[in-house]
Amino acid sequence: MNLTQQFLAEMLGVRRTSVTEVARRVQSTGAIHYARGEISILDRQILERLSCECHTTLVEQPKSLSR
Repeated sequence: MNLTQQFLAEMLGVRRTSVTEVARRVQSTGAIHYARGEISILDRQILERLSCECHTTLVEQPKSLSR
């Protein structure tokens, strides 16, 4: 995906420096590679473990609606 730090910051309502800091931390886990506005997911399982509980809620929501 091509996403600039500025775009991500505006989308999330945070400072650009916060995006930089979090991207570096997540990259250090091996979950992503982030450089020059390009994010590559390297390990989805790590990324899911790092996400908040809302990720699971969103993933499960369509299943619960179809029952």
